[in-house]
Amino acid sequence: MITDEALIRMAFEAGKQAYAPYSHFPVGAALLCSDGTVFTGCNVENAAFGAGICAERTALAKAVSEGHRSFLRLAVAVDSREYCTPCGICRQMLFEFAPNLELLCARAGHTFVRYSLNQLLPHGFGSATLDTGTQPD
Repeated sequence: MITDEALIRMAFEAGKQAYAPYSHFPVGAALLCSDGTVFTGCNVENAAFGAGICAERTALAKAVSEGHRSFLRLAVAVDSREYCTPCGICRQMLFEFAPNLELLCARAGHTFVRYSLNQLLPHGFGSATLDTGTQPD
């Protein structure tokens, strides 16, 4: 199985491909599937700001488009003094597939903090919520 450090290195490498001419904040992500496959992504901005996509959703979309639906860990990497956690939209998209996903949020120097997706999105909702009309506990 891939180590945390290797997944973080992959995320930093993916961030080198980011297209961030507006925010000047490149982000890389590496998503580990349950079968050991890793999909990477970077943020891609657009002059119509809402049309951009985050690194985390890029990696997720690549994985899903290749038939993967089961995920274990996601590394998010930024060359910054601060850690970067996924935005709300990314958290909800990830929750759809992996409510118990483990997140590794890395900053410059490759130091990182670990979160569960449930910590970052404590009242997320998915298809089960929509099917039953109830809110999760």
